[in-house]
Amino acid sequence: MPSAWAIDPFVIKDIRVEGLQRTEAGTVFSYLPVKVGDTLDDEKASEAIRSLFATGFFRDVTLEVEGDVLVVVLLERPSIAQVDFNGVKEFDKDTLNKVMRQIGLAEGRIFDRSVAERAEQELKRQYLTRGKYAAEVTTTVTPLERNRVSLNFNVVEGESSKIRQISVIGAKAFSERQLRSLFVLREPGWFTWYSKQDQYSRQKLSADLETMRSFYQDRGYLEFSIDSTQVSITPDKKDIYITVTITEGEKYTVADVKVDGELLIPEAEIRKLITVKPGEVFSRVKLNESNKNITDRLGNDGYAFANVNAAPELNKEKRQASFTFFVDPGRRVYVRRINIAGNTRTRDEVIRREMRQMESAWYSGSNITLSRQRVDKLGYFTEVNIENPAVQGATDQVDVNVTVVEKPTGNVLLGAGFGSGSGIILSGAISQNNIFGSGKHVGAQVSSSKLNTVYSLSYTDPYFTKDGISLGYDLYHRKLDAKGSSLGEFVTRTTGLGARLGVPISERDTIQYGLAYETTKIDTFDTSPQFYLDYVREFGASNTALMPSIGWVRDGRDSLIYPTTGSYHRVFADGGIPGGSLRYYRANYQYQRYFPVTRQTSVMWNTELGYGGGYGGKRLPFFKNYFAGGVSSLRGYRLNSVAPRDNLLDPRGGTRKFLTNIEYLFPFPGLANDRSVRMSAFVDAGGVWDPSATAVPGLEKNFNSFSSALRYSAGLGVAWVSPFGPLKFSLAAPLSSREGDKKQIFQFTFGGVF
Repeated sequence: MPSAWAIDPFVIKDIRVEGLQRTEAGTVFSYLPVKVGDTLDDEKASEAIRSLFATGFFRDVTLEVEGDVLVVVLLERPSIAQVDFNGVKEFDKDTLNKVMRQIGLAEGRIFDRSVAERAEQELKRQYLTRGKYAAEVTTTVTPLERNRVSLNFNVVEGESSKIRQISVIGAKAFSERQLRSLFVLREPGWFTWYSKQDQYSRQKLSADLETMRSFYQDRGYLEFSIDSTQVSITPDKKDIYITVTITEGEKYTVADVKVDGELLIPEAEIRKLITVKPGEVFSRVKLNESNKNITDRLGNDGYAFANVNAAPELNKEKRQASFTFFVDPGRRVYVRRINIAGNTRTRDEVIRREMRQMESAWYSGSNITLSRQRVDKLGYFTEVNIENPAVQGATDQVDVNVTVVEKPTGNVLLGAGFGSGSGIILSGAISQNNIFGSGKHVGAQVSSSKLNTVYSLSYTDPYFTKDGISLGYDLYHRKLDAKGSSLGEFVTRTTGLGARLGVPISERDTIQYGLAYETTKIDTFDTSPQFYLDYVREFGASNTALMPSIGWVRDGRDSLIYPTTGSYHRVFADGGIPGGSLRYYRANYQYQRYFPVTRQTSVMWNTELGYGGGYGGKRLPFFKNYFAGGVSSLRGYRLNSVAPRDNLLDPRGGTRKFLTNIEYLFPFPGLANDRSVRMSAFVDAGGVWDPSATAVPGLEKNFNSFSSALRYSAGLGVAWVSPFGPLKFSLAAPLSSREGDKKQIFQFTFGGVF
């Protein structure tokens, strides 16, 4: 038999390939390690067989010799005609097909059983990550004509396994209930059907254990340890039990803090950056914060690779810990080049003008962080990443690589919503926030509700000048139909054209200038308030206004969607000047501040002031008066119902406004780690008044002074960025309502995109 496999060496005069159905003969020749004119022996024959098998195209390879002709007989692997998923509900089939294509299973690809088995195991693993431990996956391969196969993944998903119990053994300083509340994973509750937090995940459990470790070490338990973690599942694979065994150790205080190493900045300045203080209970958060503060400070001076370590010295008898911060600044570096990648549509200059780190300048960690934030706030990208690789061959240079992932910036939207005070709201908009990749904004909008109808066109160039001065134009038409509302019966139709400038004076401060021209037509009725009828009789039903405006905005909040710390200021003033028939002025101020209380809770304080009036023998137009009340103003009172009234108790609005809200913001019960929803307990106070309002004898609702206008309310609120759109509602009780006030205990607003 061995002699039957041997090949007598010979010179190849020709090569013939047999058995091919899909593969081109040229492809086979390109992989063959021998060619015409070569001498074929046993070694080269074995190498040829291995090379052809390695392509993965063939399941059998045979070499035959006919005289001086080498005959390559091949049996091709079948191709995949289709890939189907049966019984899959947990995952989107299009997404699964995309994943399978990345693995190598797709229509037209060569079928490899090992790849199919690997895909089956990966699909099972994905079900395990969703808590479906009873899921079964079987793969069926069906042969078809023309050497093809049909691949079917048959899935029986079963029910999701639920965490029935989480136990923490060894806790003494804190209750087991308090420790379990730190976990994202939890036992089934009212809202776990939505959050899926009762489904086991190894990654989530690891994160929860690290959270518990930080909790203990932030409270002085320096030697805290997790001894074991046991996860068990019942035989029917429906229930999961998690048991964590811990050793708390002793509680330590800080005895002393020292600084050592190469100090390039004064030690006194370094000590100010250290938040760990002698005599305090040890806190891991403060220790890490101190390391980061020193590293960031050195990074701002060009030491991009500074290293700071805090070495502890424990006195177990006294339960004290001393720390020495060793500072190694490394070498000072500067930025050679800023490279931008991933911007297939947006021009480089749009990104570069937001960079606060300059080329050929010393490296600055704070400038790089600020640059990333500014590029991210453009809203053109789903991801913004910045890396600082060292330049090869240089010890004092780094590059700044900015990598972005573009997202669509053009929108054609239809919106629907409902407000407890404004009824059904329908809206449509078409906009392009980054037209031609230039960073400029063009938009058109239509919005309609029971109270307001708005049509608008807008254009904004955020960098009209290289210094970052923005220029914008607006053309709009607004219709306010107040019939059936708390404003009294009237209709106004306003058409306007305006221009605006934004002048940045710092990274957080912007001065805003504007100039607009408006025409307003007023329709009144026999049932309109007398105050409105008198205004039309005195000043006419058609008005024009030339309106300059000026404002100042400072935004220091940590997030625009889910703020927890920082402040926001806005001052804005506008009015009517000669050039139009209206003579009035209005000034508004808003201050908002967030105070973090715990890692998940904070207090928000918001205050708004408004002041208006007329001049030149005219008064503030009634359709520009202030009103209060509603879910976004003074909760517990109907929308726009808190305002001065005339002698006939009809609404007229006011020239002064005061509003303040204090809210304690906390996670929704059962959804502690879901940033899309949070709850609040609030107290609102405020009112609208007009010193010129006529007092009504014997009544307390005159609204001609601050004290008579002031109203209070308190209650609970929920804000939820739901999959169907933003939802906000409140349950509030008026605390100082007076005769004639229009109360509304439950208020909400809902709107979104469909």
